[in-house]
Amino acid sequence: MKNTHQVFLISDSTGETLDRIFMALKAQFNNFDYDLSQYSFTRTENQISTILDIAKKKESPIILYTVVNSKLAKFLAEQANNKKIPCFGVLGDLILNFSKILNQKATHQPSAQHVLDDDYYKRIEAIQFTMNHDDGNNTENIKESDIVLIGVSRTSKTPTSIYLANKGLKTSNIPLVNEMSIPFDVSNSNTLCVVGLTTEAERLYDIRRNRLNSLKENEASDYTNLDKIRNEVEQSKKIFKKNKWPVIDVTRKSVEETAASIIKIFEIQNKNG
Repeated sequence: MKNTHQVFLISDSTGETLDRIFMALKAQFNNFDYDLSQYSFTRTENQISTILDIAKKKESPIILYTVVNSKLAKFLAEQANNKKIPCFGVLGDLILNFSKILNQKATHQPSAQHVLDDDYYKRIEAIQFTMNHDDGNNTENIKESDIVLIGVSRTSKTPTSIYLANKGLKTSNIPLVNEMSIPFDVSNSNTLCVVGLTTEAERLYDIRRNRLNSLKENEASDYTNLDKIRNEVEQSKKIFKKNKWPVIDVTRKSVEETAASIIKIFEIQNKNG
């Protein structure tokens, strides 16, 4: 019988950073059974004591935390040790080491990464722009885009665009039906960062079929005709090649991996431009 660990994620802010770290950590272990409990905005010793009391009653508890207040982090570590609960801070040593390298004291301010600065408002503006330019909408000012994604239906254009927008990049996405569906300002631009998205036809067939099933639309159509899909994909590749646009195959890529490749393309183009 496998041992199920009770994982407690304790953060003094939203918990987003800690959640991502845990996702990356657990991906390294094939046989890791766990139940997850998440506690955000944990900023008092009473809150920590309550969580530790809960954890102590569980089988195989593990605590991961991001608490930037050094006094509170010390309290958590000491109390967890007293209760013999494995407890790991994921930022403490980094903050201390950076403090030494930079020769300055850290602010130890919770939620400091969420400050309402210029970068924050840039992200909000990018998200708004991207939502307004989803699926080929509002192409009249598409030149204001940082990035334009083009691909046939169901090649992850929208989720990738939203992810890029959260990085502060204004992203438009265009559904590729044929060459005429590409806005003139895109096909004739020498400055826009345009990226083509493609995928394997068989994978696209499965995605589209599942999409129609979820909508309870089961009638056969070109949308889910494998031969038609193969032709769509091949035609899209020809269009990308003709326009000399970089292409990313999203078949086995997560949105995050696709976005990382796009950002690299964007940075290289801006550097050379």
